[in-house]
Amino acid sequence: MITEIKSALHDLSVPEKAAFFPRFFKAGRGEYAEGDEFIGVAVPDQRKIANEFWNRISLKELGSLLSSKIHEHRHCALLMLVAKFEKTKIPEEKEEILIFYLQNKQHINNWDLVDNSCYKILGRHCFENQDDRILNKLANEDNLWSKRMAVVSTMYHVKRGEFELMKELVLKNLYHPHDLMHKANGWLLREMGIKDEHELFQFLKTHYHNMPRTTLRYAIEKLDEDMRQDFLKGRI
Repeated sequence: MITEIKSALHDLSVPEKAAFFPRFFKAGRGEYAEGDEFIGVAVPDQRKIANEFWNRISLKELGSLLSSKIHEHRHCALLMLVAKFEKTKIPEEKEEILIFYLQNKQHINNWDLVDNSCYKILGRHCFENQDDRILNKLANEDNLWSKRMAVVSTMYHVKRGEFELMKELVLKNLYHPHDLMHKANGWLLREMGIKDEHELFQFLKTHYHNMPRTTLRYAIEKLDEDMRQDFLKGRI
């Protein structure tokens, strides 16, 4: 099965993308994804492969694919894992997938791998069980990807109009030194504003003066231009 999936992905690879992706995903020396390898498969093509194989592959086989050095192998494995989680109606299977995800999170080590999987598995689990412990634990770990998982997972909550956990986790890592956390925090705040602009305004009014500029710019992206300028120029 693993050989078949890898072969199918290889058949969809594009050399130009394979050359471009290491720059786009910052896989160069000293960058956050240093050493990541790419074969150049676009995400829509990965989704086609995931849709074909998700219901036939075991978690053990997914573990093998998720530990690959090839970025697209890991991403495709996560797409299949999400499909398994979303399709099953059996609580024990959902729990098994959740545990598998957390046990393999060291392989979920780039922003797209995190963003396309965590809220659909971790976020959904925490929301449906009204249990914040997993996300709080991740937010406290000394690892960029764990911290990003924590806040991005609250997307599941935000889309359903629940903002408190997201705001708590944004504040917990508001001053993290990495730009990827600034962007993630701003992105989730922006999503809150899409659901409830007043909630975003109240949060920003309290915190925007001390907020990293990138976070602020992401957070206010959907506001009207006059309000955006008021925040950017410190007039609120």
